[in-house]
Amino acid sequence: MARTQGSHSDITGPRIRAAARVLFARHGYAAVSMRQIASEVGLQAGALYNYTADKQSLLAELMREHMDDLLEARADVNSPAKAPLEALAEFVRFHIGFHIERPDEVFIAYMELRALAPENFAQIEGLRRQYEDELEGILRRGAQAGVFVFEDAKITTLAVIAMLTGVNTWYRKGGRLSLEKVEDIYWNMVRRAVGA
Repeated sequence: MARTQGSHSDITGPRIRAAARVLFARHGYAAVSMRQIASEVGLQAGALYNYTADKQSLLAELMREHMDDLLEARADVNSPAKAPLEALAEFVRFHIGFHIERPDEVFIAYMELRALAPENFAQIEGLRRQYEDELEGILRRGAQAGVFVFEDAKITTLAVIAMLTGVNTWYRKGGRLSLEKVEDIYWNMVRRAVGA
């Protein structure tokens, strides 16, 4: 099918991903049809296939973009030479700050993993593991230095990430607490959780 007259892949492609992101976050991946996505962008349903192979590819692309953005942003601020306690504090604040600005991406990245086909799941899980491995490395260094005390580094890593990501479910700008205060409170909880 020919591309809609006047459409451009560098404009329409991002508009399709943005529409899918909002619809998947609002209604869930399984409940959204390609027809709904096309309608949101002002295209005929068949025209979507000029930009994406199918809905599964669109979901995987959204998750890949989110993880690529996360890893790139983290690489920009990560300082492996920092002492474990300082590195953990930096990680906590980074994680909350990065994710709080991307509620739709976070919802999709964590709630729709189950919808990924096995090959897409493996790719996204590999990217997630890179991020988790950094935190696990900080925790292991801290334990070796006698700064942190916990039973299992992997479980502690997953628990900390789940706790930090949970801020997205309730935090609202203009609420009772500033984001900086929330980060302070969460940092204190994480610090206590790892025995520091």
